[in-house]
Amino acid sequence: MKAYHDLPDGYREILQINLQKDKATALKINLGGGLVMAAILILGHLIAPITGFFDAEPVSDYFIRLGVLMLGYLAYIVLHELTHAAVMKAVGGRSVVFGFTGLYAFAGSCEDYFDKISYRCIALAPLVLWGIVFGILSAVVPADWFWIVWFLQAGNIGGAAGDVYVTARLWKSPPSILVKDTGVDMTVFDK
Repeated sequence: MKAYHDLPDGYREILQINLQKDKATALKINLGGGLVMAAILILGHLIAPITGFFDAEPVSDYFIRLGVLMLGYLAYIVLHELTHAAVMKAVGGRSVVFGFTGLYAFAGSCEDYFDKISYRCIALAPLVLWGIVFGILSAVVPADWFWIVWFLQAGNIGGAAGDVYVTARLWKSPPSILVKDTGVDMTVFDK
């Protein structure tokens, strides 16, 4: 796994993916992510009926859990992007930029080119790491907190739809590709 700080000689652009500009693909990805989230929530309901989320005595307990869910999701978004950044740095990335486009939060690098294996790890690390964390937490939290964690898990899995899309799109690419991910667009280069 390696990051290059300069594009090696003989490489040229072969593909660009920009979900900010490609609205039709972005819509499909978001709809797909929404369907995945719905499926995860249905699975959660089979594990523990969702009525447990709304059952609270006193009622203030419900609002506390709702507040924890909202703050937890905001924290998760930050942690998701920090996970991308940590993997970028771990594979040799020099700099990471963060931002929010109104539709997406992102971590990217305007200076680095990542090899195919590194890029797969960067793209999928939050899905895998937080999927495991939320899976464990949902199994150990008290029953009245299950849905807080499960909503976060649904957001994690459904919200990673863009990361999964880009990974799948590059899956059959040659192992020699390099990916420059600025956060809002990915440019793929090959020899």
